[in-house]
Amino acid sequence: MKKIALVLVSIFVLSSCATIVNDPNTPVSLSFSDASSGTCNLSNKRGSWSGKVPGTFSIRRSDDNLRYDCTTDTGKKGFGNIASSIEGAKLGASVLFFDLGITDAITDKHRTYSPSFVIPVN
Repeated sequence: MKKIALVLVSIFVLSSCATIVNDPNTPVSLSFSDASSGTCNLSNKRGSWSGKVPGTFSIRRSDDNLRYDCTTDTGKKGFGNIASSIEGAKLGASVLFFDLGITDAITDKHRTYSPSFVIPVN
């Protein structure tokens, strides 16, 4: 009986690998294609951020694209999206822990963005 209880508790405690081991935020380093400086406004469904480029932003993980709207110090514009992707190893572990990714799908902690991205400016 104790073994069954231990197994059940373990399943519930370890119900989602990415939710347990991943920080809700992920670092994203941005720079401009012409090596200039400037500012960017970033957003996804989980929040919005702004700051200086080149620089590193701590972005909340999300399953939607990270939108950016940037301006260099010389007035050049850059806008677009950075795709969100799934961290593959975390997905496999989630199946191992029997939740089939349900908890990770709710928290988006299994998602990530490219750790560095160059923003094209005209």
